[in-house]
Amino acid sequence: MREIKFGLYLPTGDFARARRVAERAEKQGFYSVSINDHLYSPMGERDPQLECFSTLSAIAAITTRLRLAPAVVAMSFRNPALLAKTASTLDCISNGRLILGLGSGWQRTEYDAHGFPYPSTTERLDQLEDGIRVLKAMWTQDEPAYQGRYFSIRNAYNHPRPVQKPYPPLMLGGSGPKLLQIAARHADIALLTPPIYHDKDSVQDPAAAVKFTKKVLARRIDQLNDLAAAAGRNPDSIERASLVFVRMSADQTRSDAMVRQIAAQMGFPDDDAVRNSPALLTGTPQQVRQELASRIDQFGLTYITAAIFGQDAYEMFVGEIMPSFTRPH
Repeated sequence: MREIKFGLYLPTGDFARARRVAERAEKQGFYSVSINDHLYSPMGERDPQLECFSTLSAIAAITTRLRLAPAVVAMSFRNPALLAKTASTLDCISNGRLILGLGSGWQRTEYDAHGFPYPSTTERLDQLEDGIRVLKAMWTQDEPAYQGRYFSIRNAYNHPRPVQKPYPPLMLGGSGPKLLQIAARHADIALLTPPIYHDKDSVQDPAAAVKFTKKVLARRIDQLNDLAAAAGRNPDSIERASLVFVRMSADQTRSDAMVRQIAAQMGFPDDDAVRNSPALLTGTPQQVRQELASRIDQFGLTYITAAIFGQDAYEMFVGEIMPSFTRPH
């Protein structure tokens, strides 16, 4: 089994704070740090939102071990040839620490506001795979060339190439049927998150998280494995990753109250549904530790990226959760 690794979502609106968190995360044994690739914050259109690659490049220059994992890049508003160059540069700056998270994009308001076309879901997913082929060509070919339905390059020389060979790991985010097909063909890491409904992710559309039960996750993993085998790949070659929103309290009474509040706010049918949701990790440290161990065993998850709410929860996660699953660095 792969080593268990933990990623951390950085603050996305304040670089000084993001820098402090990243420096501390490196010392505390996190494997990676992530920032979403948005022009508008998913938390609100007027909320501060740093640009993903600029921020991670700055973080790369002040760290030495942390991997840098945009989660995830919206291919449909990034020209893939330029993205190949940007990703190559970040991999060079970081001396081979990039994990390139990719997705099809979903937040229509930022497309409309910034003048990007917003194709159908099917087209955006087709663009994603077309773009991946551009990336691979520019990362591996001496005279990069590709002619696709949406993107094409010819003699798109890319020097310096990424430090990692043949190229940085590709992490595909989502779990819809078409996304799983693309991940089965191209992904090194499958970030299994709730599918997008109605141009909203699970933050903006809590019902998506409610629908994304363990039964659904197990079914999507089975689908991914079957698709990988059909594509001629060993399903075990694709690492399984999870993005979780973490809320914890050391006090059982407060923890139970927190779970009840989440159930009411998000529309979960009961408290157990909150505790069992693959999109969440909630409870006391003991409950969270037991639940995470169960998910690792049941679903083969080995890469957990956490968005942690509150300093107390952060300290408990670092001090009481991570040491149970990771080796000392």
